[in-house]
Amino acid sequence: MGAEPLRRAPRVELEPSVEEFLTWLTVDQGRAANTVAAYRRDLSAYQRFVHGQGRSLPEVDAGLLDVYLDEMVAGGSSAASVARATAAIRGFHRFAAEELGADHDPTERLAPVRRAPRLPKALPEAEVARLIDAVVDGDAVGLRDRAMLELLYGTGMRVGELVSLDLDDLRSDTGLVRVLGKGNKERLVPLGAEARWSLSRWLGPEGRPRLVPRRWRRRGDSTAVFLNVRGGRLTRQGVWAVMNQRAAEAGVTGTVHPHVLRHSCATHMLAGGADVRVVQELLGHASVVTTQLYTKVTLEHLRRAYDAAHPRAGEHHER
Repeated sequence: MGAEPLRRAPRVELEPSVEEFLTWLTVDQGRAANTVAAYRRDLSAYQRFVHGQGRSLPEVDAGLLDVYLDEMVAGGSSAASVARATAAIRGFHRFAAEELGADHDPTERLAPVRRAPRLPKALPEAEVARLIDAVVDGDAVGLRDRAMLELLYGTGMRVGELVSLDLDDLRSDTGLVRVLGKGNKERLVPLGAEARWSLSRWLGPEGRPRLVPRRWRRRGDSTAVFLNVRGGRLTRQGVWAVMNQRAAEAGVTGTVHPHVLRHSCATHMLAGGADVRVVQELLGHASVVTTQLYTKVTLEHLRRAYDAAHPRAGEHHER
C-alpha cells in the first residue's frame, strides 16, 4: 500500500470581524500583502481552535487565549511563529474593541513574546563580486541579470521594490532611482557607477528591447524595468530563480536569495564607515533600531578578526 496523501487543514471561512480587520490592515494601514497574508493564516488557525472549543471570537477570554498559545508551544511551533501569531491575535482583538465595539479585549494583559533579534547574514565582499562577475552579459538575459544583481547590491532595495520599478522611476539625469517601499513610502536612492553602467546596457538596444513582446499581455508590463523572457514584468519568484542559478554558476555556496544582497549592502557600507542614519535612509527602515542590527554584524566580524590576529587576544595563561 502506498503512503496516504497529506491532508491539508480545511479552509476556514473567517468571521466578518476578522475580514474587516484584514481589510483595515490593507487599506487604512497600508500593510504589505505578505504581512496581511501571514495574519490571515495565523487568524485562520486561531479561529479554527476557538470554534473547536465551541466558542466564537467575541467569546474568547484570557484563559482560552493562554491555552491556545500554550498548545502552539507544546506542538513545536517556533518562538518566531508564536510571536507572529500573538501579534496577529492582539491586533485583531484590539481592532475589534476599538473599531467594532467589542465589549472586551482578552489580550489586554497579554505579555508580548520577545524574540532575540536575528542577525542578518551577509556574503563576504569577495563572494558578492564573484556572484556578479560570473554573469556573462553577452545576451539580453545576461544583461538583465547583471543589472538586477548590481541594483540589489548597490542600493540594498528589497526584491519587491526591484520588481515594482518602472522606467520613469529611473532618474538618469541625477543618477537616482525612486523606490516605493513598505507602506507606499517613497525614497530616492543613489545608483553607483557599476549599477548605472549595467543598467544602461540592459536598457540599451541589446538588452530590454530584445525581450519586448509584440503585444503586452498584462497592464503595467510595458513600463516595467525588468522583464522575463516572455516579455512580462519579472516576479519575485523569477528573481529568486535567477539568483539561485547565478549563485550555482559562480560557485557561491549556502542559501543565496535577494535579501542576502540587501544585507550585504548594509553590512559592507557600515563596515566601510557609513553613518547608520545614512544606511537607514538607503534601506528604507522605519526605525534606526532595525539598521543597528547590522552594526552588530560588523562588530562580530571585528571581534573575530581581532581574536585571530592580535598576539595577546587569545586565552589567558597563568604564570
